Amino acid sequence: MIISSDLDAGRTAAADRRWADALELLARVDARVGLGASDLEMLATAALLRGEPRVSVDALSRAYSAHLGVQDTAGAARSAGWLALNLIEQGDFTNSVMWAARAMRIVGAMAEPGALAGFVRLAPAVGQLGSGNAAEAVHSFEEILDVAERAGDRELAAFTRLGLGKSLIEAGSLAEGFACLDLAMAAVAAGDVPPLPSGVIACASIPDALLAFDLERADAWTAVLDRWCGEQPQLVAFSGQCHALEAALLLVRGAWAEASTAVDLALARFRAGDYRAIWGAPYQSAELARLRGAFHSAEESYRRAANSGWEAQPGLSLLHLALGRTARAQEEIRRSAAGADPVTRRSLLPALIEIEVAAGDPASARRALEELRHASADTATPMLDATVATADARVLLGEGRAADALEAARAAAHGWGALGAPYEAARSRMLAGRALRLLGEAGDARETFEAARAVFFELGAEPALADLAALMGDRRAGALTPRELEVLRLVSTGLTNRGIGAKLSLSEKTVARHLANIFGKLGISTRAAATAYAYENGLV
Repeated sequence: MIISSDLDAGRTAAADRRWADALELLARVDARVGLGASDLEMLATAALLRGEPRVSVDALSRAYSAHLGVQDTAGAARSAGWLALNLIEQGDFTNSVMWAARAMRIVGAMAEPGALAGFVRLAPAVGQLGSGNAAEAVHSFEEILDVAERAGDRELAAFTRLGLGKSLIEAGSLAEGFACLDLAMAAVAAGDVPPLPSGVIACASIPDALLAFDLERADAWTAVLDRWCGEQPQLVAFSGQCHALEAALLLVRGAWAEASTAVDLALARFRAGDYRAIWGAPYQSAELARLRGAFHSAEESYRRAANSGWEAQPGLSLLHLALGRTARAQEEIRRSAAGADPVTRRSLLPALIEIEVAAGDPASARRALEELRHASADTATPMLDATVATADARVLLGEGRAADALEAARAAAHGWGALGAPYEAARSRMLAGRALRLLGEAGDARETFEAARAVFFELGAEPALADLAALMGDRRAGALTPRELEVLRLVSTGLTNRGIGAKLSLSEKTVARHLANIFGKLGISTRAAATAYAYENGLV
């Protein structure tokens, strides 16, 4: 009786998408008396969505055997097909091929396999795409889509459009590829796709939108993913990647405090079992740290991202540039761009251009800029237009063409502003200020620099503030917060941390943290130096 009650409760939990409850209840029944094939499939889904891929593989393997035991060949083919797909994501390509072969062998012996004839071909098609055979993958996915549409299988159609879209994008047909991804994401948004493929489709589509500088699609699709994750509070899989993708968008939008929260959540969900966040969580953590000037933390996080097997680019090369390792930055970004597929290479070109200009190679920067223009001709987006304008301004400045650079920089600042991207807009204003200064417009240059500085100060973009201070010939003031300024003023009066805490109603520990931040931002290490700084800069 208890077992029956647990089984019913486990099935209900799975139907309600309470994955932790479903996993616990179904696993309890499985341990006592074993589960039937369909319940083992349910257990496998719950385990995978809770970040337990090994438990999922074991349950699906036993579901396959259970289906065969009752001569349910369709069920066995379905379990084998899912195993093949899931093992690809887990990096176990050898066993994926084995399970795909089993699934295809079973379906090959069926008189009327229906949609299964397409489903069991998904894993091999994904394998073709992963091996760099985009053209072959396009052909395979088109054939599978034909099967799905004839069978009226919306789940298979959506999953196949994901693969077809990504294959078309890698083959260079971006417009057609994104049209496929639009349809796949529409099916997810409409609830036409079960939980597991929904997560796969969303988390595989959004990075392509970001790589293509398509902020509108990335925003819309991330909203769908966020809503989908929010409807399943016990979800672990996909949740970390969702937070990492949110962090990337928040960084662009200038919401760095919110991005920091999203990064922390992404890292926490990765540690909880969302292996799909293995690159995105540490990479976005590194990006935020780099932009804020926490270079040591950034380098460590880029290293962790690179350990996933995907390169930590372009961020790592930009970090090298910020640290003055210009030759290393140039070498690494060139190597990464040379080995990348066309879409990824295009996403690396803006950083390549920035580094080539900084390295004193305007000719290479010009070639990369023309490549970026050509690659963007048929797939323009507002973000891509602003990116090209920024790169144009950099190259023109490197070539000494100040008037043309000013026009491009102003266009870039306007474009970034329209997108709600304050950091990039301010960086474009820095370029405009440099051009104005070269044109002899010192007053306008300083006004433009001051507008950029206000943005950098609000964001806490310490490296950008330092670069701007060097351009303007000012002492580096650091991005001190209002509270840090209060603490600095009180330090200069000779108060201890306890005395400062009493004045500001703060704990000694909090005061010490503020003081550490002040020391780090100002590049000092003693209270005496802090006092001197306060007096020299008119803060007391």
